[in-house]
Amino acid sequence: MYINGNNYRRSVSKAILVISCCFFSPLALSNSPAKSVILIIGDGMDDQQITIARNYLKGARGRLLLDEMPFRGVSQILTVDENSGAPIYVADSANTATSLATGETTSRGRIATSIKTDLDLVTIAELAHAHDYKIGLVTTSSVTDATPAAFITHISSRYCESPDAMIEVKKYGMKLGSCMSDLRTNGGPGSISEQLASAPIHALLGGGLKYFRPNVERGEHTVLESAIRNGYTLLDSLNSSDTVKPSDRILGLFADENLPVQLVSGSGRVAETPKKSALQKINKYLGEVTLPEPMKCKNNPAFFGTPTLKEMSALAIKHLNYDNSKGFFLMIESASIDKQAHERKPCGSIGELDQLIDALSIALEHARTHPNTLILVTSDHSHAAQIVPDTSLFSKYPIPIYTPGRLARIFTLDGSILAINYATTNFEAEEHTGANVPIFGNSVAVSQEIPVFLQQPDLFTIMARYLDLK
Repeated sequence: MYINGNNYRRSVSKAILVISCCFFSPLALSNSPAKSVILIIGDGMDDQQITIARNYLKGARGRLLLDEMPFRGVSQILTVDENSGAPIYVADSANTATSLATGETTSRGRIATSIKTDLDLVTIAELAHAHDYKIGLVTTSSVTDATPAAFITHISSRYCESPDAMIEVKKYGMKLGSCMSDLRTNGGPGSISEQLASAPIHALLGGGLKYFRPNVERGEHTVLESAIRNGYTLLDSLNSSDTVKPSDRILGLFADENLPVQLVSGSGRVAETPKKSALQKINKYLGEVTLPEPMKCKNNPAFFGTPTLKEMSALAIKHLNYDNSKGFFLMIESASIDKQAHERKPCGSIGELDQLIDALSIALEHARTHPNTLILVTSDHSHAAQIVPDTSLFSKYPIPIYTPGRLARIFTLDGSILAINYATTNFEAEEHTGANVPIFGNSVAVSQEIPVFLQQPDLFTIMARYLDLK
């Protein structure tokens, strides 16, 4: 769904009002019971990541809470090239979150905007707000990161997270273009943090404080001060939530950027390249190859005092549910399943998936007392981590056989070794991959007769239909 405009984009709110007149009848909805949607996204959480976490957390014969969900399906990921519009087969978090949020397929790096025409795409959060649903976004990343941003902001590049990153985008020491057309002085909506500061969100929780410290574009006050002026109550810790009213719109920024992860390897190690002996380097049929030593996962000391995804989700639901006869839309993201996979750190990904499961338990608890709550759990895209044999199937052949990638070997509850391979790139960070991703749902999802195989943009349609938005 597109918003028509001039050279620069028009106000999203005005467009939504026009769309509302076309699609909705207030009289038809007046007697409807309250409905809510809780969408839980595991960034980079494909079946490999889920199986790794299950093996580590519960054992090979164990079951995760995800495994108890009554609906299970798969989602095909769609992405197009920025210039040609032709399909490409590996996505990023920006365009996949855009698919979930808008039902439209776009190119990598875009936040709820179309290719070529650079038009804003109306999001489910904006539609829900226009029909008096409360809105919540919760993440373990910066709130300005691609996934949460795509549900309520619009910009041509995911990296334009604050006012001082608009003219020259820099990330990881590289220049990544600019967002000149998105500057407010050019008729655009401003940076992601500026848009969040003025967005009608009732609960916005995660990291990203550093993106709210700069002054607003051509202003004398910070983005954070702008958020407070626009009605947010700022939380500097989860404990401070005890002092706010349940009716308050809350903004919690609990880290400068991403929140610390729950688990790390005991020695700080990451996946490593198997070591070849001198003879093996001369001839692949000679010598031997030594695999990395197995590692253990442990609690991350830096995580101490960090709000958990479960705690943030519970707080968001409390504020969204207060004095609310209409319902709400809540997006919850466990972001660092992906981020730790990029860094070849399986323990971190496991801990983040564990956090997602804890957040799911809170959502299901809410649904038990609010039965018109649709819960969907999915991923934006698949990732690099892959379970491989710790002892090769071909080990009896009299030659050294080993993975050509980087390998992490982890001790499990079963007393075995789980071997996880990363081999998508020779760069310092691993790549996403292009497989289908799982979808899980509660009993309400079953009642909606959701197909067991669908394309990612279809999830927008399912959520919008359930909330009577389309």
